[in-house]
Amino acid sequence: MGQITVEKNVGGIEGLCIITPAVHGDNRGYFTETYSLRDMEEAGIDVTFVQDNQSGSTKGVLRGLHYQKQFPQTKLVRAIRGEVFDVAVDLRSNSKTYGQWFGVVLSSENKKQFLIPKGFAHGFLVLSDEAEFCYKCDDFYHPGDEGGLRWNDPEIGINWPNVEGDSFTDGTPLNINDRDRNFPGIKDTFKF
Repeated sequence: MGQITVEKNVGGIEGLCIITPAVHGDNRGYFTETYSLRDMEEAGIDVTFVQDNQSGSTKGVLRGLHYQKQFPQTKLVRAIRGEVFDVAVDLRSNSKTYGQWFGVVLSSENKKQFLIPKGFAHGFLVLSDEAEFCYKCDDFYHPGDEGGLRWNDPEIGINWPNVEGDSFTDGTPLNINDRDRNFPGIKDTFKF
């Protein structure tokens, strides 16, 4: 492979990958290829991305857990500024890890990317004072197709770092919009 290393099936969940690009630096700064179709194909990842999205958030913002109902998307996500804890929950009913989650810290410093295949719920929590988050999708956004799961559903059991209740351990409150806060739990939505 050229400019990336790929850790496949992270957390024992088939299809989840952490991609780390090569970073070339000197006294001027650094250079990295953030995406190469050739490198992805050489790594056995056959995805055609059609849309790029970007969001900016402050510490404590929690977005998710979102999924697409009829038009699922593969996503390649990364933080280009700051640091986030990014989470994927396996919603593929035929998967041996159905209902399990995996999380990874993505930051502008570590430059890691997280590949989340179709069939997962996705969310992230901003850990730094500010963060900018980018993601590629292999299908266009379809209004009205989004579903969601409650971020703190005990059946999923995500261990959000440094979070107790509705705030960080340093007292910074979590910032979750009403829609995301009121999503149902996984057992209220899917069969187990």
